[in-house]
Amino acid sequence: MEQVTGDILQVKYALDTFYFLVMGAFVMWMAAGFSMLEAGLVRSKNTAEILTKNIVLYSIACIMFMVVGYNIMYGDAVSSIIPGLSFGLGGDNAADTVLAGGEDAPYYSNLSDFFFQVVFVATAMSIVSGAVAERMKLWAFFVFAIVFTGFIYPVEGMWKWGGGFLDKAGFLDFAGSGVVHMAGAAAALAGVILLGARKGKYGKDGSIQAIPGANLPLATLGTFILWMGWFGFNGGSELIVSNIKEANAVAMVFVNTNMAAAGGCVAALIVARLWFGKADLTMALNGALAGLVSITAEPLTPSPEMATLIGAIGGVLVVISIVIIDSKIKLDDPVGAISVHGVVGVWGLLAVCLTNPDAALSSQLLGIGVIFAWVFVTSFVVWMIIKAVLGIRVSEEEEFEGLDVGECGLEAYPEFSTSAK
Repeated sequence: MEQVTGDILQVKYALDTFYFLVMGAFVMWMAAGFSMLEAGLVRSKNTAEILTKNIVLYSIACIMFMVVGYNIMYGDAVSSIIPGLSFGLGGDNAADTVLAGGEDAPYYSNLSDFFFQVVFVATAMSIVSGAVAERMKLWAFFVFAIVFTGFIYPVEGMWKWGGGFLDKAGFLDFAGSGVVHMAGAAAALAGVILLGARKGKYGKDGSIQAIPGANLPLATLGTFILWMGWFGFNGGSELIVSNIKEANAVAMVFVNTNMAAAGGCVAALIVARLWFGKADLTMALNGALAGLVSITAEPLTPSPEMATLIGAIGGVLVVISIVIIDSKIKLDDPVGAISVHGVVGVWGLLAVCLTNPDAALSSQLLGIGVIFAWVFVTSFVVWMIIKAVLGIRVSEEEEFEGLDVGECGLEAYPEFSTSAK
């Protein structure tokens, strides 16, 4: 009997570890989605630079989270507000510990947990990349990425997912509408405010000049990649899959994630058609992403029909938000990241109260306020320091020529260059 029990525990441990790793790989693939989406929505002269930012920020996130961020987020905390500080990754679970069973026995490998969590911090940093595109110095962005992924994100992550005071206060955020998406948008907002708009975006007479992206097929591909990666983002956040109840829960999360994206896409397209008189592809793409962000805070408790509605409301909100931020507030966000991940992230956190009986509006508002205030203020300070020391904006000449040449010394599409022979 003991042998049978041991074999069952080994199979469950192996299955949950494998599930965690595969879900993490899905989320890692979202880095490709952000790269393609952003490359499609910027001008061709900035393509190589935006791609460089995305692959390097992912690498920085992995290194910084391994060195210090993971321990800040999940290590031994000083209190429910102040995290502890230690470095490096420890060993994995011993076989005897797993086979001992009981409530305290680990379900999956510690390193699989690290891998799943590290791709989340990279996702949050990717949100910043698109919002500050086409005019930020490359190395200033990398310096900020070091601080954000190693310190700013892990601290607020600890407050919720590391058992900190937000978690104790009843704040609910299943997979990160707030911890990941709103946090990334808050950091992006701070950068955009200090950075200013792209040259030619806003006229002195108050006019607004649209600056279309260079490659909408690439942006569409990026959106589909993100949509697929989100199944790992939300599905993996169930944490285990090795029993009937949890397997059913993962299936529900997958279905609801998919339906929310579909609802967001269709709703955004309809609003764009009614408002602008045309079927705007970029709004449809952002609508799908808004649906995904909307359902991320609670993808388990809604019915598929309710998930579709939650996503659809996110799709409506994102169109309204993009227009207001662009034309009224005059914040230049080339990819709509602040609207998709910030405004809709807030909606997703509030929508938890619609279907989860354990949710309280006061707790959700507390989490929204704390995460936004922490990330925005700390990011603003860091951006200001970088601006004073390194500068954060390229010269007007570099911006006109394109960041591919000025920052990377190469062009993504050299055959289209006027200097090409």
